[in-house]
Amino acid sequence: MSARPSLYEPLARLFAEGHARDIPDLLSDAAFAREGRATPAAVLIAITDVPDDPQVILTQRPRGMRDHPGQVAFPGGKIDPGEDAVTAALREAEEELALPREAVRVIGTSDLYHTGTGFIVTPVVGVVPPDLDLKPDPVEVADWFEAPLTMLLDPTSWTANEVFWRGATRRYLEMDWQGFRIWGVTAAIIANLARRIAVEGLRDAA
Repeated sequence: MSARPSLYEPLARLFAEGHARDIPDLLSDAAFAREGRATPAAVLIAITDVPDDPQVILTQRPRGMRDHPGQVAFPGGKIDPGEDAVTAALREAEEELALPREAVRVIGTSDLYHTGTGFIVTPVVGVVPPDLDLKPDPVEVADWFEAPLTMLLDPTSWTANEVFWRGATRRYLEMDWQGFRIWGVTAAIIANLARRIAVEGLRDAA
C-alpha cells in the first residue's frame, strides 16, 4: 500500500515561489496604529495535511479579552523575550489549543502585518495532521473551528467593506463561515498570504 501523499511538499514549493516575488501594496493597518505601541507577535496558520481538502485551524477569542475581543483569530500572541516568531507561534498554539508543537511541520514565515492596535504580527505557516485532539483553553479561546484553505485563499470568497475609524476610512475584508465572522486582522493576513500562494496552484497540487 502506498503512503498517503502529503500536502507539505507542494505547499512548501508554492510558498517559496510566492515569497521569492516582490509584491507591492500588501494590506496593513500601520496607518491606524496607536502611537508608541509596536509589540512583536506571532500567529500559527496551521493547515491540515489533507491534500484534496486542507483546512485552516481558527479560534474565536473570548469577548472579555482586552485586544480584539470576540474576534476570529489564528492561535498566537506576543513574542516573549528570547523567542523567535516560530517558537512563539508554536508555544501559543500549544497553550491555547493543546496543539503539540512537535506535530507542526513548519513551512516558513510570511509577511509581517501591523495591526491598528499596535502589534507587529509574523504569520507562521505550518502543516499539521488532521483530526488532532485539540483542547481549547477557555481563558484564551471561546471556540475553535476549521475553514477550507482553498476558500480562504480565493479572493472571490470575501466581501470588501469600509468603516470610518480613528479619523480615516478603513477598508477591510470579511466573510461568514458556518456562523463565524472572519474579518479584520485575520482576513488581512489571509489576503496577503493569498498573494503569495495562488489558489489555482494549490488546487493543481491536490
